[in-house]
Amino acid sequence: MGLKKLMKNKSALFFVYVFLVLLSFVLPPVTEDKKPIHKLSPTPQAAKTAYVTRVIDGDTVEIEGGQKVRYIGVDSPELHHPTKAVQCFAQEAMEKNRSLVEGKNVRLEKDVSDTDKYGRLLRYVYLEDANATSSSIFVNEYLVDQGYAYAVSFPPDIKFIDRFIKAQEKARQNNRGLWLSCKRQ
Repeated sequence: MGLKKLMKNKSALFFVYVFLVLLSFVLPPVTEDKKPIHKLSPTPQAAKTAYVTRVIDGDTVEIEGGQKVRYIGVDSPELHHPTKAVQCFAQEAMEKNRSLVEGKNVRLEKDVSDTDKYGRLLRYVYLEDANATSSSIFVNEYLVDQGYAYAVSFPPDIKFIDRFIKAQEKARQNNRGLWLSCKRQ
């Protein structure tokens, strides 16, 4: 008798479990009512190659077709801000970015967000090695590692934030770039 009752309870629990799983697909997710800062793409896209026509500052470029690209996870000192003065090391950051990518093909990789609130593409940027001695230079990380930019986190785009934080700590410990020349503004 006890075995039959136990089996009935297991069957009932199984059906409750199945019902809850199915219900989770039907009901909308419960989230806080916040407006997204970034436009989200429904599915991940593969990396694309683009030609950099102009460097705007230390963390933003313009690609062929006029679209602006903002590097994910990094923030260089402000050069062209409507309400802020030019910040320490901004010119050097822009010049380094220019020497790396202007007039070159780069590989652009999306994280979660497609664009920021200004309509700029949000991307990780890779410079392919022309000599084929190594696979590529991860521009976002390189700028932080060499002290031309700070590591910043803007969820949901955080795929490489741990790498950027380690690169920033290395730059700070070695007094590279802005870590030698500037106080954080």
